Amino acid sequence: MTRVESSVVVDVDPATAFAVSQTSGETRLRWDPFIHEQHFLDGASSPGKAVRTETRHRSRLRMVSEYVSFNPPTNVGMKMTEGPWFFASFAGGWRFAPEPGGRCRATWRYSFRCRPAWLAPLAERIGAVVLRRDIDRRIAGFARGCADPVVVAAVRHPQA
Repeated sequence: MTRVESSVVVDVDPATAFAVSQTSGETRLRWDPFIHEQHFLDGASSPGKAVRTETRHRSRLRMVSEYVSFNPPTNVGMKMTEGPWFFASFAGGWRFAPEPGGRCRATWRYSFRCRPAWLAPLAERIGAVVLRRDIDRRIAGFARGCADPVVVAAVRHPQA
């Protein structure tokens, strides 16, 4: 299994950081450069364990994923159930830990395997480079979201 990870310290508490990471719709699109479109499946209206989502990456690649863990405000994990042909498996996990001064360290990790098996060693090296760039951009966007008053207000006052 190949892994890529990125981490950032943001100026919000872990509960707020976790909530920002789980935003959807226009609020999500304000900060997440990874997503072109995302929605819940099977009638779900919010994230939670066993909830499935369909996501279209900005490159228009499509993935259906399922939450395998959902533990506010510390961590969330998802696994791909349908996706691009070249992934044999793909999973993502996000952790949120308190830092001094009321801040939070957010650490995001992707784990994946490529197929076909004979091409996997090369494909996974290339994938690690591409996904490293992607996860670094994505966590930088997340940090901007945690500093964006519109995004923070949306998670702290959802009815406002």
